[in-house]
Amino acid sequence: VQLQASGGGLVQAGGSLRLSCATSGRTLYAVGWFRQAPGNDHEFVAAIRRPYDMPYYGDSAKGRFTISRDIADDTVYLQMNNLKPEDTAVYYCAVGMRVETITRASDYDYWGQGTQVTVSS
Repeated sequence: VQLQASGGGLVQAGGSLRLSCATSGRTLYAVGWFRQAPGNDHEFVAAIRRPYDMPYYGDSAKGRFTISRDIADDTVYLQMNNLKPEDTAVYYCAVGMRVETITRASDYDYWGQGTQVTVSS
């Protein structure tokens, strides 16, 4: 499984970004987004799980972020609106084949390289 995350950048508070996670190779059970700020552990942001592409969100993402999957090109998107300075982090997409706890980073098997999101105040 190969993952390619993209779409990060610098944005002002209140702005939006859309992150993309291009996946390849296999039918994937769960695709998640995590973020990591300097000195912190991986924080769960959002995930989408088959068979019905049920979305899950961390508390920081609820009401502002939307996760979706485009089956045609095997890409998972994270639309982030109303961004805040505290959203600044490296965002990673990850894939899990048998995820028991959707919010737990250790349940995911493959990780992309990360994309930096910086939100200025």
